[in-house]
Amino acid sequence: MSMIALDGSFGEGGGALLRTALAFSIFTQKPFRIDNIRANRKVPGLKAQHLEAIKALKQICPGAKSSEVKLGETSMWFQPAKIKSGNFEFDIKTAGSITLFFQAILLPSLFAPSKVTITVKGGTCGKWQAGVDSLQRVLLPLIQRFTKDIKLTIKKRGYYPKGGGEVMLEISPLFKSKAHSSYQELIKEIESKTRYYNFINQGKLEHIKGFVNISADLQERQVGERLIKAARQTLLRAKVPISIDLGYFPALSTGGEILIHSVHSQNGFTDPFNSPRLLADSLLEKNKRAEIIGEETSNQLLSLIESKAAIDPLLCDQLIPFAALLTNSKINTSDVTNHTTTNLHVIAQFLNIKTNIANNTIHILANK
Repeated sequence: MSMIALDGSFGEGGGALLRTALAFSIFTQKPFRIDNIRANRKVPGLKAQHLEAIKALKQICPGAKSSEVKLGETSMWFQPAKIKSGNFEFDIKTAGSITLFFQAILLPSLFAPSKVTITVKGGTCGKWQAGVDSLQRVLLPLIQRFTKDIKLTIKKRGYYPKGGGEVMLEISPLFKSKAHSSYQELIKEIESKTRYYNFINQGKLEHIKGFVNISADLQERQVGERLIKAARQTLLRAKVPISIDLGYFPALSTGGEILIHSVHSQNGFTDPFNSPRLLADSLLEKNKRAEIIGEETSNQLLSLIESKAAIDPLLCDQLIPFAALLTNSKINTSDVTNHTTTNLHVIAQFLNIKTNIANNTIHILANK
């Protein structure tokens, strides 16, 4: 089989391009070569979480091979192999993002022969990424449809720069790749038994929920309480119930995050596994008052709600790889980002799909 050739400088030109390629290489069993890895970043090339993802895939998929890779490498090839079940442990060894690490691992793990348990150490939130709480509370419920069960447990919090977080992901597959002679046959089964994504209308706003996680050394200054008070005061404009939980956690570094998201109903019914949702989150920043962060994050969410979008741009980007498995899926967002269009471009190199984008609505179609 010839290798798919990818240009890592395409579009967004970051690490997501490689992570998506790794995930779909395993899913389709198609090898690829990528040059100009992370070419659009200040420091190009592979970082610690990319190396750990490649190492992880070789362990979860015995027989998978790649060219020799090291920090800063800008070119590589990858030869996939079949995924197996079992318990796996990985350590990024920095505050590197656990969530970004899972972007390469999660999709193929959904179709393992039986239960997969993956424990990862690293950073649980950070700049330019979705934190693990976003993964747990917002994305995973939407991909529950592909599994018998999927559960994320946050064992330890890890903030920049020391990291030290620990997360366990447990997946009990519903569809198994080994039962099919090709990924096309697997997709046929998935599509015959799974409803496609139809996130066109926002529906009725019913509730705003959230969670604030803060390192324990900031508890005496009541940073979390101040964040929540400011956030609630701003969110009162939405005129719906508001519930934001708070947790202080032991951690190696000082840090924290506020995450708030909307809950919507359609036709009078709220489905936690198939409802529109909009997410806003912010990290704590040195020399920036908690009250300002709480207010800004809430205004961000209110703006998303006012946009009438069904899915926020960050969640849209995370959801696209799964929506691509279900043709005719439709996702309306407030902004189709460069991340999302880059993701779609890479996926189309592996799957026989095409995309129609109009009025910030993405429609996944079979490429006949």
